[in-house]
Amino acid sequence: MIKKLTKHGNSLALVIEKGVLNLLDIDDKTPLDITTDGEVLIISPVRDKKHRGKFEDALAKTNKKYGRALKRLAG
Repeated sequence: MIKKLTKHGNSLALVIEKGVLNLLDIDDKTPLDITTDGEVLIISPVRDKKHRGKFEDALAKTNKKYGRALKRLAG
């Protein structure tokens, strides 16, 4: 996806579509971590340990249920 910055007062803003926000489960209250390696801008939602734990639990359940099939598809 290619985006352009939008003027917002004396600053520039990056508008993120609702579909992407929903996919990442972020809204206007989600803190974002903005970093760079000098060439690339990296924007990531800040997640607390509770959210991370829920994600890891869901991942473990998915791997337990579909792990073999996923490995066969990947191989």
